[in-house]
Amino acid sequence: MNLHSLMVQGCTSDAGKSTLVAALCRILKRRGVRVAPFKPQNMALNSAVTEDGGEIGRAQALQALAAGLAPHTDFNPVLLKPTTDRKAQVILHGKVAADLDAKDYHAYKPRAMEAVLASWRRLTERYETVLVEGAGSPAEINLRDRDIANMGFAEAVDCPVLLVADIDRGGVFAHLVGTLELLSESERNRVVGFVINRFRGDISLLTSGLEWLERRTGKPVLGVLPYLHGLFLDAEDAIATAQEDKSAARLKVIAPACPRTSNHNDLDPLRLHPEVDFRWIGPNQPIPPADLVVLPGSKAVRADLDWLRRQGWEGFLQRHLRYGGKVIGLCGGYQMLGRAIHDPLGLEGTPGSTAGLGWLECETTLETEKQLRNVGGRLYLEDRPAMVGYEIHLGVTRGPALARPLVCLDDGREEGACAPDGQVLGSYCHGLFDHPEALAALLTWAGLRSAPTVDFAARREADLERLAAAVEAALDWERLADLLPGRPWLAPGPVAG
Repeated sequence: MNLHSLMVQGCTSDAGKSTLVAALCRILKRRGVRVAPFKPQNMALNSAVTEDGGEIGRAQALQALAAGLAPHTDFNPVLLKPTTDRKAQVILHGKVAADLDAKDYHAYKPRAMEAVLASWRRLTERYETVLVEGAGSPAEINLRDRDIANMGFAEAVDCPVLLVADIDRGGVFAHLVGTLELLSESERNRVVGFVINRFRGDISLLTSGLEWLERRTGKPVLGVLPYLHGLFLDAEDAIATAQEDKSAARLKVIAPACPRTSNHNDLDPLRLHPEVDFRWIGPNQPIPPADLVVLPGSKAVRADLDWLRRQGWEGFLQRHLRYGGKVIGLCGGYQMLGRAIHDPLGLEGTPGSTAGLGWLECETTLETEKQLRNVGGRLYLEDRPAMVGYEIHLGVTRGPALARPLVCLDDGREEGACAPDGQVLGSYCHGLFDHPEALAALLTWAGLRSAPTVDFAARREADLERLAAAVEAALDWERLADLLPGRPWLAPGPVAG
């Protein structure tokens, strides 16, 4: 097998593939290994802008951070961004290549595989070790033909595989044994061991099951990873709905969880802030009173706006603003705040126009060229706080509202819009809350004063270190070294500081 790489596949989605790869990237980086993450194909609406001007899945940007690297399109050569339940935007090497339904994408996969293998070759030439993340499960029988995301890729490059299962879901032994049984003989031989994720309790109670699993499959259990409470890392795709008790928080913030919400990690700094009671409001849930409403990004803005109206958000927002509440729109949410959204080419659905919410004097037209850039600058708020972020959008917004911008960017552009009454802000800048100064200023604008400073980037870094320490302590490095010869970094021993 190719011993310059290791692939992490999962029995299910959200089994822990992304976090395990991130942890291994950090561990190996600290051991002096030139390591890079790689995910052949990702389906996610959370994405990041890369140093080479493309976009990749948010999880691969986090893994790059763990490895001490700037995000690059080779880390995730195929990104699928769903626009409906049947159709997705296909992004190859960071750029939009096509909009395809599932059947057409299946026929397109050989071309996608060419992009995957081209990125793979470049990474293996540049890095000592490439840590590969699969997608979903390798046992999805209906997707086996032309697979580029799991065993199809592993077989193509002759890569060993770790299989991860989440014990917190229940049925962990069935997940592992069942997945293995559904693989071909060559694929089963490729699996070098198991990792069990999110265990809590007395490990001695699990020992008999682990011994049975090893006898039953002939595969070693290479680690049981603990459940890490309060771990705060960028989610790959699913909205994090876990809610802490923040009844004593001084600022109430809510956001609608629309069907095509994208880059929802923009709101993670609000979830993290000790003085902010932040809640995602899902379909058919009552909309509670709040000080601030944030309309997040969307991959299908007109469809999500129609959904908001059916859910009663338009009337709620009218009352919210009438009583002095504040509203921020990010990217697609910014477009919703204008007078109209035009999609003459049908880039996000059926061609046509949709009336906006009308609180900003502007209109948006979706155009074929996607805007992709990392940005920095200052907000036109009190004390001109610094901000950092990135833009990923098709829309071009024009109108009188832009004469009152929200952001002065370092490249000289002015961006975003502020309503004359000071209650509504809009911006294309994802990551608007990430910088501590920007977060504090926006929360002060929303009504929270004398709040502690929260550094989201520092918290992410601390949690990466916490994750790496837990994974390093839990994995059986001696057995890994035996299974994967020629890798001196797998030998047990202290991590270099």
